[in-house]
Amino acid sequence: MMNLKLLLPFQVFAQESGVSRMVAESREGSFGILPQRRDCVAALVPGILIYETAAQGEVCVAIDEGVLVKIGPDVLVSVRRAMGGSDLAQLHEVVQREFLLQREQAQGVRDVMDKLEAGFLRRLSGFRHG
Repeated sequence: MMNLKLLLPFQVFAQESGVSRMVAESREGSFGILPQRRDCVAALVPGILIYETAAQGEVCVAIDEGVLVKIGPDVLVSVRRAMGGSDLAQLHEVVQREFLLQREQAQGVRDVMDKLEAGFLRRLSGFRHG
């Protein structure tokens, strides 16, 4: 069995022992983790993290991008945001609406800031040479 710790920037979202299996999503697609799997590190994309315990059965958590690290029986998942729920369709909607949309908006802000910085540097260069 595995021990799972799901970390957010300022708190522990979930801590479970007796995890028999997990499924997560990376840029290359979904992958499974069983207790005897070799140690690994994976960059996670926004999606659904699924894990199973004898006490709770299958648990689904919508997660934002982050990192998964498996060392022996311990699995650490560190993500920006997470949201639990029992309705898988609702969790997929959360991933699409919240996590991916905010990621696109943040990219838009970065693009605008890059353009402003480039314009500022061009004007500053004009002052030096003028």
